[in-house]
This record gives sequence, structure tokens and C-alpha cells, in this order.
Amino acid sequence: MQYLLLVCADAEAGAAHAQDGCEGWSEEMIERGVLRGGGGLRPPNEARTVRVREEQILYTDGPFAETREQVGGFTLIECADMDTALEIAAKHPAARYGCIEVRPMFTP
Repeated sequence: MQYLLLVCADAEAGAAHAQDGCEGWSEEMIERGVLRGGGGLRPPNEARTVRVREEQILYTDGPFAETREQVGGFTLIECADMDTALEIAAKHPAARYGCIEVRPMFTP
């Protein structure tokens, strides 16, 4: 099963660790054969949000929601079950200063 790991942190913590990377963790996950992709995101102030309402396209600067924690990156993994996904997420370096939301993917 595939799981999306959403890396979240408050703006200050995320900025302080933005360039830390995942050295060590990524290599371990590649060796285990569970890493399928991922990446870090640029700050929310560089984002644009798109909505379509009644055939009109609406663009908004910034993130789509007001929240203390912001999504700073994502990782796609494939493993046997949620327990394994949680174990993998707990090893992620960002879990030490933010949180990792683990979401199962729909299967086609």
C-alpha cells in the first residue's frame, strides 16, 4: 500500500530546518525499498491557490488555509501496512521539530 507523508511544522521551526535535508533517512528508506518519491516545498508566500467557481477561475496568493502549521514537504512511500508507515514516519528527521501526517493513498 502507498502512503503520503506530509511534513508539517510551524513557520519558524520549518524555516530553521528548511535546509537540513533528510540525509541518512532517505538512504535507509531507499535501501529498504519503500521510498517512491518526494520533495521539499518553497515557502507559502510563494504559493498561488486556484479555484473554479461558476466557470470563473479565481487565483489567490499564498496558501489555501490559515494555519499555524504549514506543509513543508512530502514523501511517498510504499509498505505493508499503516504500522510500518508510522514507524517510517517516526524516523523522519522532521518528526523531531514538526509533525508527519501519514495518509493512505486510494488504490486504483
